[in-house]
Amino acid sequence: MRGYHINIFYSQEDESFIADIPDLKYCSAAGSSPQQALEEVLIAQELWLEEARDSGVEVPTPTYKPFIYQVG
Repeated sequence: MRGYHINIFYSQEDESFIADIPDLKYCSAAGSSPQQALEEVLIAQELWLEEARDSGVEVPTPTYKPFIYQVG
């Protein structure tokens, strides 16, 4: 299984970098650098998946594909 797509962007409102995983509802994290945001969202991903499995929630298959990869 391939991994989940992760978006990383800078938020002026939050004054930090934000990383989110579109396939995992509400799974996001912040950091002072892109690397820190990535590290934090990977931790959040593991916790999200663990909680879903423990709660009997279906774990989604990675399907999100950024628009630039959908063309062609």
